[in-house]
Amino acid sequence: MIDGTQSFRFFNRGPSPVARLVFFAVLSLLLMFVDTRYRYLESTRNMLSILVSPIQRLANLPGALWEMAGDIYITQSTQRDLLKQNDELKLQHQSDAAQLLELQELKSENQQLRNLDGLPIRSEFTSRLAEIIYAERDVFSRKVIVNKGANADVRLGQVVMDDNGIVGQITRVYPWLSEVTLVTEKDHAVPVQVLRNGLRAIVFGAGDTSKLSLRYMPNSADIQNGDVLVTSGIDGTYPPGIPVAKVTLVEHDPDYPFAHIVCLPLAGVDRHRQLLILSSMPKLAERPDEKSSNASTENRVKVRRNN
Repeated sequence: MIDGTQSFRFFNRGPSPVARLVFFAVLSLLLMFVDTRYRYLESTRNMLSILVSPIQRLANLPGALWEMAGDIYITQSTQRDLLKQNDELKLQHQSDAAQLLELQELKSENQQLRNLDGLPIRSEFTSRLAEIIYAERDVFSRKVIVNKGANADVRLGQVVMDDNGIVGQITRVYPWLSEVTLVTEKDHAVPVQVLRNGLRAIVFGAGDTSKLSLRYMPNSADIQNGDVLVTSGIDGTYPPGIPVAKVTLVEHDPDYPFAHIVCLPLAGVDRHRQLLILSSMPKLAERPDEKSSNASTENRVKVRRNN
């Protein structure tokens, strides 16, 4: 019997390492040539790759798990960062939106002030700028409170206007505030005349911020849609020539002696905050009483008889 140790003498006690390197190198080259030239080892290589594939996967599994865990951590971290950035952007958007609204409001107020400053106020009137503080809580009341009062020499009856026309009239004065009754207050009357033909009338508030009514005008009155109504100035309160309203509806009913006329206020009675308070008109001469009028008439008759 041959000893087992002797059967492997080629590997254990055989040629030197250099000779073995040369032998295996030549064998490898020979196998590569045979495989390339005749494809003898292709099936063997495929079988070996199938057998080795699970081992390769097991060998790569720790690295794949580590990479997957890293991706999950990075994804969660990225998601947290994105959520945080999203919240910050939302807060910034809200802040920017609030600032934009504030700038738009300031721009609107600035334009309104420029318009008021450019109004051609007649020399016999002076004006003072006022700002609406708040409106009356009663939804049926068309009144506002402005930040000028007796300390600013505001008086009852003074006219309040904006850059488009008459807004209302001072109806109550406090030390530092004043109450303005808008022209749209129910039954509030403003003497006007039609700008087109000078026809005089009285426009009344209807309790609606978008509507005025022209009452007691006969069906034959020369009033048309689109006519502009301005203050007539004959009441001694409203200066003449200031726009008040525009006629939007004229209806004639044969069974009713007066026409139904609806007007739209020209002033921003429910929009602007900056207003102008005009000084009071010069006091008109007092109306003579009936006794003095009758006495003067009798005197004139006597003079004529004597002559």
